[in-house]
Amino acid sequence: MNDKNTNIVIGTLIAVVVVIVVFGILTTPEDRTFGQKIGDAVDNLDEGVDDAGRELEDRTPAQRIGDEIEDATDGNSN
Repeated sequence: MNDKNTNIVIGTLIAVVVVIVVFGILTTPEDRTFGQKIGDAVDNLDEGVDDAGRELEDRTPAQRIGDEIEDATDGNSN
């Protein structure tokens, strides 16, 4: 193998490892206690009952990020 092919293989392997790590982080189950969920729900009551109720559910980091994006855009992509 020449240097160019070696660099391509190493770059591909690094990209695969990064994708696996990011996927693992975004899909890990949350570890908040029920008391922490209640506290977060109370903190979010001013944003609406739906947002507060969402805090009581078990959600992955990816789901929570999606919720924050939706809240920031008020559900509109405009």
